[in-house]
Amino acid sequence: MNAPAAPILALNAAFSAQRAAYAAEPYPLAPARRDRVQRLISLLEENEKAFADAISADFGHRSPNETKMAEVFVSVASMRHTARHIGRWMRKKRIPTALHFAPGQNRLIRQPIGVVGVVSAWNYPVQLALVPASAALAAGDRVMIKPSELTPATSALLARLIGERFDAGELVVIEGDATVGQAFVELPFNHLLFTGSTAVGRLVAQAAAKNLTPVTLELGGKSPVIIDASADLSQVLDSLMFGKLLNAGQTCIAPDYVLLPAALENQFLKEADAAVRRLYPTLSGNPDYTAIVNPRHEGRINHLVEDAAAKGARVVALG
Repeated sequence: MNAPAAPILALNAAFSAQRAAYAAEPYPLAPARRDRVQRLISLLEENEKAFADAISADFGHRSPNETKMAEVFVSVASMRHTARHIGRWMRKKRIPTALHFAPGQNRLIRQPIGVVGVVSAWNYPVQLALVPASAALAAGDRVMIKPSELTPATSALLARLIGERFDAGELVVIEGDATVGQAFVELPFNHLLFTGSTAVGRLVAQAAAKNLTPVTLELGGKSPVIIDASADLSQVLDSLMFGKLLNAGQTCIAPDYVLLPAALENQFLKEADAAVRRLYPTLSGNPDYTAIVNPRHEGRINHLVEDAAAKGARVVALG
């Protein structure tokens, strides 16, 4: 499927602008890098409510407390750490030199690589876009972000706010559907970062390979929980259900299955139910409980439950 001509022309123009900006300033000094990271911090802190509203609109409902904690706080904390260490990370590092190479010396000099592409996921649409972008800016690179088409309100807000605070040669957001995303990953970036499913990750890696673009993939996996007979189940379940129900379970590292002694099964279910009730005393209309992002994903989850029940699993509703 071919993407519409106008978005692709805009995408290519943005990439050309970024390459030109990198060529004009291939090694930004520490103050310039720190300033770019600080602008992202200010953007988040000054627009916390706007991000909470946009993400909630995309999800149907998303707890503003979860957005503040998992999107804004986590991102700002990471960026502040980055800003504090930019100077130290840029220093030359002496490397031991073998005697037979004397009087030669070795030094490790960390250099920017160019234009970095960031393809972010829908489940944490701010954190997964801006944290890797801030790392690339700190490294002296130029950055293009392609957020998920499943969170269009958040993507539009990111594009507007970043456009107000950053030159297009520093940092830019590319909006668009999956066809624009496909064209995005086919650009000859100097590095490409992708967060998402394993199936899409394979396609991203294949597209990047055509340009010999190095790729960092953060893909879905399994997150088992192992509980032994000595565990304090009440304490375990408070932590476990918090991690499982944060963002309605739409977290790549959310616990997804438990291994425990069979003798603890009934007690586990009892403590799990109690933990859910402590976290969410009322589930119906509870403003702190987040919705599944769209009907397709809700249907996928319901199908998994129905399939498990049809194959003999016992389905227990909690809370």
